[in-house]
Amino acid sequence: MKGDLFSSEHMVRPAAAPGMTVENAKCLRYTVDGEMLARQGAMVAYRGNLQFERKGQGVGGMLKRAVTGEGLPLMAVRGQGEAWFAQEAQNCFVVEVDPGDEFTVNGRNVLCFDATLSYRISTVKGAGVTGGGLFNSVFTGHGKLGLVCEGSPLVIPVTPQSPVYVDTDAVVGWTAGLSTSLHRSQSLGSMLRGGSGEAVQLVLQGQGHVVVRPSEAPPHKAQQR
Repeated sequence: MKGDLFSSEHMVRPAAAPGMTVENAKCLRYTVDGEMLARQGAMVAYRGNLQFERKGQGVGGMLKRAVTGEGLPLMAVRGQGEAWFAQEAQNCFVVEVDPGDEFTVNGRNVLCFDATLSYRISTVKGAGVTGGGLFNSVFTGHGKLGLVCEGSPLVIPVTPQSPVYVDTDAVVGWTAGLSTSLHRSQSLGSMLRGGSGEAVQLVLQGQGHVVVRPSEAPPHKAQQR
């Protein structure tokens, strides 16, 4: 076969290393030798001897399901082979978590991760359910975390002198060392008179980085969080 479709630009090459790698801007490849975890439904292709198993729910599993993948459960991928993961043609990125690191990420942005990483549910301080239901996964340990983002993300430094205010529907995640609170920038009267509509922002203070996507979540997605 000939044509642009079969050019080297699109052709999958042999894996250079085990574990997670970026296949292209919209897809991650994971060379599995044992076990890894992924958002259920995110696998687009695989080869080799792999088994896909829905994660058991239980009490803890149900709680984690509510965070990771916006109501979609995780799946374990076990065996030896290669699998490719993607989510609605969003851009893919890899975060390397080292011992002592902590990365808080919105569940809608989680694609896949090493089984060596641990994660827990965290309610964003100052928000809670009444503040929009801001629940996130906090990843620790040692390994790689695959993320998706609609568009090219903005990575904004946060310093004690320069806190950053972000839209709650646009934030992807942030690094350790940052505290959070909600900031109300607009009065009800101002909104009724035709204000900007950006009434509440998440404030991040301290020393670190916050990752923001260049768009807000559509209303139906924001409500699932």
